[in-house]
Amino acid sequence: MEPEASNTRQNITFSRRALAANGIAPATVLLVCMPYMERRAFAIARKLWPDVEVVCASAPLSLGDYVKEIGDAGLVIDMMVGDLQRVMEYPKLGFAIDQDVPLVVREAYESLVASGFDSRLIQG
Repeated sequence: MEPEASNTRQNITFSRRALAANGIAPATVLLVCMPYMERRAFAIARKLWPDVEVVCASAPLSLGDYVKEIGDAGLVIDMMVGDLQRVMEYPKLGFAIDQDVPLVVREAYESLVASGFDSRLIQG
């Protein structure tokens, strides 16, 4: 458990540092994340730790069950939209590897942002 990080990038960096300090050089790392964060976590880890195999996992929940667990469909959509924005923007900032985002997904993203699902977007 890495208790210092306040974001995914720090969590990966600090965890890598803790492992190295204990003489552990893994060939594979498992990132356990929220269901909507797997692509972003993978892309950040591959950028920061290119010499390991990265495997991501999350609770096996359907979208409907995840919304029920959170209790707010709008918040879940906001979180998903914000995370997708990071998947698309972080490579330009050098934070993550580039990943293909299909046109239909980009169009859905733009439609959701235009509909007001923007509370989790990177501002700037």
